[in-house]
Amino acid sequence: MAAPAYDNEAKIRQAIMILMRIINDTAVPRNIRRAATEAIKQLRDESLSPGVRAANAISILDEISQDPNMPVYARTLIWNVITLLETVRD
Repeated sequence: MAAPAYDNEAKIRQAIMILMRIINDTAVPRNIRRAATEAIKQLRDESLSPGVRAANAISILDEISQDPNMPVYARTLIWNVITLLETVRD
């Protein structure tokens, strides 16, 4: 039973690391960095189950991924995070 929980936490940590790259990149527009920050806040919310945390973050990232001002490489990173978080299950 412990393996999936550890796996979920590892995926969430990996997603946070990728989002931190976006937040620390000044070439990425501020609203996109703000959304990445909000997604991290959701992922770190220990009061929710890993699946709910992932779903909340996906919702935020999916909305921002449509932004036409986003650099292509940042959009690719966000899609990677979404794909990773979609595998997190309770």
